[in-house]
Amino acid sequence: MGICFSSAQNDGDESDHHAEFAGGNVTLVTTKDAWDQKLSEAKREHKVVIANFSASWCGPCRMITPYYIELSEKHPSLMFLTVDVDELTEFSTQWDIKATPTFFFLRDGDQFDRLVGANKPELLKKINGIVDSESRRHM
Repeated sequence: MGICFSSAQNDGDESDHHAEFAGGNVTLVTTKDAWDQKLSEAKREHKVVIANFSASWCGPCRMITPYYIELSEKHPSLMFLTVDVDELTEFSTQWDIKATPTFFFLRDGDQFDRLVGANKPELLKKINGIVDSESRRHM
């Protein structure tokens, strides 16, 4: 399991470092307004949100991103978001992000679980548990 604790220095190379965070059914959130809109949409559609707080310089974040994208494609009943902690620094601070990646699990805008670190088996276990419980809730 990998975790990044501190920001690397920006070497000035801004060459499309966001592209690696989005794909599949993952939406890259770059503003507080976009976050609020996605949470409202999730609430309307009764979707659980998985929010991945990541950083472009974080090796474990880059390592788990393709898997996160793959999970988003397998589970369209969930909403997958990614927040770049360097883009939304103040917002990330409000969520008390101490390490990246940190995954938050939200239902109706409220956090009900969280996972710190690039732990693929644990992320899969949590998502499968959500999918199972959501299917039972809507029967």
